[in-house]
Amino acid sequence: MTEKAEAVLNHMATLDDSDLKGLDADALKLADMGYKQELARKYTVLSVLGVGFSLTNSWFGISAALVTGINSGGPVLIIYGIILIALVSVCVGISLSELASAYPNSGGQYFWTNELAPRRYANFASYLTGWFAWAGSIFTSASIALAVGSAGVGCWVLSHPDLLVVALSSNAGVVLTGCSTFESWHVFVGYQVVNIFAFFFNCYGRTLPLLGHISLWTSLISFFIILITVPAKAPTHQHAKFVFANFVNNTGWSQNGIAFIVGLINTNWAFACLDCATHLSEEIHHPEKMIPVAIMGTVAIGFVTSWTFSIAIFFSMTNVDDLSATSTGVPILALFYQALGSKGGAVALETLVMATGIFCLVSCHTWQSRLCWSFARDRGIPFSSYFAVVDRGTGVPIRAHFMSCIIVAIVGCLYLGSSTALGSVIAACIATLYISYSIPVVCLLIRGRNNIPHGPFWMGTLGLVSNIVLLVWTCFTLIMYSLPTLKPVEASNMNYVSAVYGVLILIIFLDWFLRGRHEYRGQAQRHDEVAIAVEQSGHGDAGYVVH
Repeated sequence: MTEKAEAVLNHMATLDDSDLKGLDADALKLADMGYKQELARKYTVLSVLGVGFSLTNSWFGISAALVTGINSGGPVLIIYGIILIALVSVCVGISLSELASAYPNSGGQYFWTNELAPRRYANFASYLTGWFAWAGSIFTSASIALAVGSAGVGCWVLSHPDLLVVALSSNAGVVLTGCSTFESWHVFVGYQVVNIFAFFFNCYGRTLPLLGHISLWTSLISFFIILITVPAKAPTHQHAKFVFANFVNNTGWSQNGIAFIVGLINTNWAFACLDCATHLSEEIHHPEKMIPVAIMGTVAIGFVTSWTFSIAIFFSMTNVDDLSATSTGVPILALFYQALGSKGGAVALETLVMATGIFCLVSCHTWQSRLCWSFARDRGIPFSSYFAVVDRGTGVPIRAHFMSCIIVAIVGCLYLGSSTALGSVIAACIATLYISYSIPVVCLLIRGRNNIPHGPFWMGTLGLVSNIVLLVWTCFTLIMYSLPTLKPVEASNMNYVSAVYGVLILIIFLDWFLRGRHEYRGQAQRHDEVAIAVEQSGHGDAGYVVH
């Protein structure tokens, strides 16, 4: 325990029981970091796991990204890509869990960076990390909203085959729409409806832990229903060679290795957002122990469900070409129709996927709002004093939640102008999140892994190996996920993710030089405020827990 925390505890000994009401060791640890306890610690480890897994939801991610996987490697990409990404995700999970255990704070990676970086560079490094993390959460919400919105429109198309067929295409890198009986504004409307619908679930704090449980069980029950129904009803089954050794390259790349790599972005998307649980650190007791359990549990459940799901659907495929060219624009829906031979049955199974996706978006909204709110506490975004508020009536940072969802809605408007542009924004969610994980890890390695207070979750040499794997993989994704997914390269299929990075960096630097460098509250100011608050508490002011 630090001297500041000891001073706080010494002062507590002089207080009446009424002064101590509501304070515990977790709140004191938070006070030592320079923050006051504003959110109720109402989550359990299971509900945090529910939120974390519901957001990552690997089997849902595989189903949503199926079309690109089929064209960029086929079954080989999905089956072995999941294994590869799961191993990387274990290393990412260990790296995040060690830091979350040592520094349990809702700010997550931007807070860790601020604590670990050399003081001269700490504020800017932390500020940069916070922006990349928040941007990644926004882009992830957009990808989920697009996946669920497209699925809803696809179900309508399957049920109304007499509509006029028009062609649409997207280079989303995550969700692609093929030939379809709908126009772009139909998907846009679906996107916005799903985003608005999910918004309301995060408007009342008391129900969020229950929603975490519901999300987890909705995903797992839907998974088991599909896992059993599709293979059981499929009229024929593929042989093992097709599932485990069939490589498909319809990308235009002459090198199969490049085709495999550009397809990995979709499998990688299915294991993204592992930092979600860390941003609930101030809403669960003993976060230094519980958050690592939630993170590593998310990876474990994600691998088991996504891998078995993929094997089941590939064994149940009848015609791969029909999936790529489906008029619904949703290959997994076409696969359900192939297996069941019933439009109603296919729509019913796709409804389970959509329900899982909606809860996935609800969890994503929880994640992005906590990121926005915690970052605003340290004045990392414009108008921070307005957004760094927890509404007393709802118990949630409703302003930060509302603004984040508005930005997601604005990002969705890109689909009206160019589905390729929106696709590139969505593809950026993976690399931006990895960057936000890598910056604090670099700071940790520079300081020395044994020169920080270790939390209960500390993996020693394995942790060091995990740190290195995370950094190498981040560099890999920045380069390889910027390649075009199709050749020959045209304006309609170009990967504009590099332009997304450029725009994001421009916004970050403009805000930093115009406002952030003067306003951002870094480690020095936070620690000074703790000392001042403790000194004030010695003069009879019990409000020593600072903001």
